[in-house]
Amino acid sequence: MKKYLLKDLVPLSKPSFRIDYEKEVNPTQLEAVSIQDGPVLVIAGAGSGKTRALVYRLARLVETGVPPANILLLTFTRKAAQEMLRRAGIMIGSQCERIQGGTFHSVANTFLRKYAHLIGYEPGFTILDRADSEDVINLLRTQLMLNEKQRRFPRKNTISQMFSKANNLMEPLSQVIEREYFHFYNDLKDLLNLQNLYKRYKGLNQLMDYDDLLLNFKTLLEDHLEARADISQQFRYIMVDEYQDTNLPQSEIVRLMAFKHNNVMVVGDDSQSIYSFRGANFRNIMEFPNQFPETRIIKLEENYRSTQPILNVANTIIENAREKYTKNLFTRKIKGPFPIVLAAENENYQSRFIAQKVLELREEGVPLNDIAILCRAAFHTFDLEIELGRCNIPYVKYGGFKFVETAHVKDVLAHLRIINNPRDSMSWNRILMLIEKIGPRTSRNIIEWMFNNHNPLNLSNYPKKGKFTDGIIRLHELTVSIAKNGLTVTDQIGLICRYYEPILKNKYDDYPKRIKDLEHLQVITGRYQQLERFLSDVVLEPPNESISGVLPSPSDDERLVLSTIHSAKGLEWNTVFIIWALEGKFPSNYAFNSDEEMEEERRLMYVAATRAKENLFITYPINIYDQLSGYVLSKPSRFIEELSSELVESWNLMENRENQIFNY
Repeated sequence: MKKYLLKDLVPLSKPSFRIDYEKEVNPTQLEAVSIQDGPVLVIAGAGSGKTRALVYRLARLVETGVPPANILLLTFTRKAAQEMLRRAGIMIGSQCERIQGGTFHSVANTFLRKYAHLIGYEPGFTILDRADSEDVINLLRTQLMLNEKQRRFPRKNTISQMFSKANNLMEPLSQVIEREYFHFYNDLKDLLNLQNLYKRYKGLNQLMDYDDLLLNFKTLLEDHLEARADISQQFRYIMVDEYQDTNLPQSEIVRLMAFKHNNVMVVGDDSQSIYSFRGANFRNIMEFPNQFPETRIIKLEENYRSTQPILNVANTIIENAREKYTKNLFTRKIKGPFPIVLAAENENYQSRFIAQKVLELREEGVPLNDIAILCRAAFHTFDLEIELGRCNIPYVKYGGFKFVETAHVKDVLAHLRIINNPRDSMSWNRILMLIEKIGPRTSRNIIEWMFNNHNPLNLSNYPKKGKFTDGIIRLHELTVSIAKNGLTVTDQIGLICRYYEPILKNKYDDYPKRIKDLEHLQVITGRYQQLERFLSDVVLEPPNESISGVLPSPSDDERLVLSTIHSAKGLEWNTVFIIWALEGKFPSNYAFNSDEEMEEERRLMYVAATRAKENLFITYPINIYDQLSGYVLSKPSRFIEELSSELVESWNLMENRENQIFNY
């Protein structure tokens, strides 16, 4: 029988489009939307309409005759893919429903079930979520007798994080532990045994965790040419959003899926690559043109979010990056206030300025939920949270716990509370439960005995003996020490932290980070003379009611936004405050020994600045003693020192002593 081969036909005339693309997108976006074949890298600057470009390209591909089933859209959330496909469907109809869109994990799952037999699995394999994975690790940890209490071995969630980081970076576990979990390096041999046992267990029981979906899919594509060819033929047009956030396995999956045609468009911004701690690889977007020769690079530089003065600052910050795709953000919003750089005498002055300025902006008509305070690390807002509570300014916090919600801070504060109120049974219970061998029943018995003896602070005569006796004695010695007259609140916190540190190390695998939180707590107490005042301020919760006299009605639920920069990416506000722009804080001390980490700190500052639409404030306290490094920090962030007086206004902070009002 003679075979007749179907070919891709060239239309006799230019296709007629339902959408007027030249009208709907700007010229640079139109270039990205119109390219059909070959590899394309779209460098989408902050606020440049990358989602719009992706949506219109999806629509145009379908309108040019590409079967929707041959298009694949890869995003980092299912919601993002669904929203893009919904918008494209509104424009050109229901055929967009046949476009496959989703996350790398969901696509991997689909094809792993289809080709499961090729990698030794059944189609009905079970996917472990994070909690399931940790439970399996804990089971195997117990089988290897690594859970003995006398041994300080990492907990299940920490082990899971170690394994996942090694998978995402495609690095040996030993390398990850040496670099990021060095305090567990002595346990390396046992961790490697546990990792191998975990892999075997999953294979024997037909299990895959989230990382396995990517790694096994990559293996399928690498080792089985026929399956790779079928998948590549099915998806003749591949689009990837937020490519700067992909890890190494995801980058390899894209390359392998496109091997028959190289019709890949990736969209991202190298200047917003800030998730290396999750395994994202900055090199993916930088090396895409090498991975795909003849790549066309398109830069979206027109910004639809910010005023030009803000963009001038952002452009200068990223201009000094060592490696980048050079771009210059511009906007039609030429006019706007200059960004402000403000140095405060200390952290509390910084907090008081922000609180006062927020209220002024609110009076000028800027809603609280259109104002954001962005920080490099969650604990940088602790003092500010106290000040906002004092001023009755409601807020919501992203990217970390509120100050009093962190367990280790609660533990330390509980010791102070019993000094202020010896009959605080809740705080006593929290403190006693920190002692080894004391459970809820024993704690309840001790508290009852103390209160019956009319001197809760005297634990030395507790009659019942047990394995917890030494712990009781140490706690008694601490309470006697911190109850002495003449001690400042900072002195008391210092004594508690020295007592608590061994407990902290035994209780939390990430204790180095938590120790830094407690050091910051000591700094905050320096401005308090009275313990009662400190405890009253620190426990203030955001009020449920609106601010009297400022917000329009009691039913208004506006909240000022406090957020880490990592959690703020992709969002925007009328006004943004970037706090703690101080060498050693932002950039962090941890970045000083690595060029790559310092470059990511620069990109973090760029991301923070480009969240602002109209007002940008960059603040820092001076002459701050950092207990971790042992140095007085007084130098503004290097990223701020690069900004000339032509780009920013410098404000002096002064205080009117009579009515405690700041002047700028």
